[in-house]
Amino acid sequence: MTQQRVSLKENIDQWNQYHRETEDAKILAQMAFEEDDQPTMREVEKDVFRLEKEVRGLEFQLLMAEPDDKRNAIMAINAGAGGTEAQDWVEILLRMYLRWCESKGYAVQIIDHLPGDEAGVKNVTFRVAGPYAYGYLKSENGIHRMVRISPFDATKRRHTSFASVSVLPEVDADIKIEIEDKDLRIDTFRASGPGGQHVNKTSSAVRITHLPTGIVVQCQNEKSQHRNKEMAIKVLKSRLYEIQKEKLEEKKQKIHDSQKDIAWGSQIRSYVYNPYRMVKDHRTNVEVGDLERVMNGDIDVFIDAYLRMKRSP
Repeated sequence: MTQQRVSLKENIDQWNQYHRETEDAKILAQMAFEEDDQPTMREVEKDVFRLEKEVRGLEFQLLMAEPDDKRNAIMAINAGAGGTEAQDWVEILLRMYLRWCESKGYAVQIIDHLPGDEAGVKNVTFRVAGPYAYGYLKSENGIHRMVRISPFDATKRRHTSFASVSVLPEVDADIKIEIEDKDLRIDTFRASGPGGQHVNKTSSAVRITHLPTGIVVQCQNEKSQHRNKEMAIKVLKSRLYEIQKEKLEEKKQKIHDSQKDIAWGSQIRSYVYNPYRMVKDHRTNVEVGDLERVMNGDIDVFIDAYLRMKRSP
């Protein structure tokens, strides 16, 4: 409760500061206009532009009032229906999210990476570290659908492919998730993903099975078995925390909805390359015609619309 009070006070103080700066800019603009002081007018214009940007940023953060929103995020992308085309789609989505993270200044760490049989990626898990990473990225949780002329089809037919994106809040040290050794089965194997020659010389990759829940996590991208085990435990704790939170909040229906098939009819967003070029979010009905811009990581319009929809009464 104290933490919430501190956070609210910080937000109120920030709004009051913006109000004072806006009033100061208004007075200064009036004086500069009366005296035809162009240099001062340009300075006021810069201040107003900065204030608008900062206010939008604070407003955006206020849309994310859940306790986990400030946390880092753990994301996983898995190929669904569509074979090689779907695996290529996973790689395209991964690139989109990496570009978005880069634009936000977020640090990304690949935890697990399984290449596709012919092209693309079968599944990938990665950590996104930065303020409000989970708050932003939770809007991406669901099925993503792509429609295009497949480069892997010699007859140039149009294909529909699916990938699931799951987003979890990273569990911090202040949250206690008890995991007993007897509940774990730990297997080691040789890494097959990126990371240089040394990853294939020893069984440094780690797969952990949580026996009571059946949850399986693995990590193979760190250089040592110890680091891989440490990261896999962190992912496991995040997943157990999510289950615990769902039970406490009695959101059984939400869990059921998240277990939809990675196939037609359950997508949250469609990315259409052919016969027209468009991205549409089916939850908010937001459409963007500039497909290239979206695939280069410009997804804020979808995130913003989703957060506003969730906050609306």
